Amino acid sequence: MKTENIARLLEPITVAQAFLAIRVLLRMLRSAGGERITPEEAQHASEDPVTVIVPVLNEYDRLSPCLEGLIAQGKEVAEILVVDGGSSDGTQTLVSMYAQRDCRIQVIDASPVPSEWNGKAWGLQVGLLSARPDTKWILTIDADVRPRPLLVRSLLGRAKRATISALSVATLQEIEGIGEGLLHPSLLTTLVYRFGIPGKASCNVHEVQANGQCFLLQRDVLESCGGFEAAHNSLCEDITLARTLVTNGHPVGFYETGEMVSVKMYADWRDTWRNWPRSLPMRDQFSGFHTLIGWLEIALVQALPLPILLLLALTSKRRNWPTMLNVMLVAMRLGVLSGTARAYRHRPWSYWLSPLCDLPVSMQLGRCALQRRHIWRGRILVRGGKS
Repeated sequence: MKTENIARLLEPITVAQAFLAIRVLLRMLRSAGGERITPEEAQHASEDPVTVIVPVLNEYDRLSPCLEGLIAQGKEVAEILVVDGGSSDGTQTLVSMYAQRDCRIQVIDASPVPSEWNGKAWGLQVGLLSARPDTKWILTIDADVRPRPLLVRSLLGRAKRATISALSVATLQEIEGIGEGLLHPSLLTTLVYRFGIPGKASCNVHEVQANGQCFLLQRDVLESCGGFEAAHNSLCEDITLARTLVTNGHPVGFYETGEMVSVKMYADWRDTWRNWPRSLPMRDQFSGFHTLIGWLEIALVQALPLPILLLLALTSKRRNWPTMLNVMLVAMRLGVLSGTARAYRHRPWSYWLSPLCDLPVSMQLGRCALQRRHIWRGRILVRGGKS
């Protein structure tokens, strides 16, 4: 293809890149310099009791580190409700064994899951309805999360100091192998480009971040917004819940916590590729055209600059503004890569090559954003309810 034809083809793309890059850069600048939750915040914690809800489905192989970490929490944790959506692998037996060690642990059978509900959201709602009436806070924890001592008190301390009624945590990620080192950081970066850097509370429905792996909520505020029912058919129930809270006037915080809580989300890169992109588009009843804008930011600002630079290098030696723009975007991508390094406990060497996965990742997220039916643990999930 002639250089002139390539230039004509790239012109509208680079114009869109420039516009979207400004949006992404301003978002990162606004969110820079955020705060982190540290163990020292525990000294500011209120004495309000907390109900921990752990929704599970066939988590026998992953649940033990989570329960060990929850047992290590202090007296602020009044009860630990493990809500089972119909496990067949011995999960309930495992929880019963832990209940003999710590009377705060209870197993609740929430099966069968109603057809119009996302299984996790249903488990959380059942847990909320089953919580002791005197608990003031609800903490949702996923089965693959590994809490450290003082986590809950530190979360309570941050909520009190920031005077917010809801906050969640950007958990420290545990990945293994070359494949995960390539893929996982590319997927994580899509969140940074669309939502910015953790460390603040947000009142904007399209900028709020949340992570249901570790989400602390003031109970009366949660119940005043309908509990978890607002996210009953969402594929990203944590984001939908956060957007519901913000819509009702309640700021939602999102913070890093370093070593205080970690998570091993998926078994390997194949598991990551199949399952994480299901929820990453963040498409729900609140998103509207922002889902499309967010995907375009990923595709044009995160994924395409490197391929465009390679194309320009093969077809032209001239310095022009598309070249300079994409050089700057690649530099920004490398800066984000350096910044997200702290999100991982251990980084395989392939972590530093993860931008090579940006293009297939953007295509996968676009496909999943359009797809309504998904499969999780053998169950069919439909965005927006049954088709």
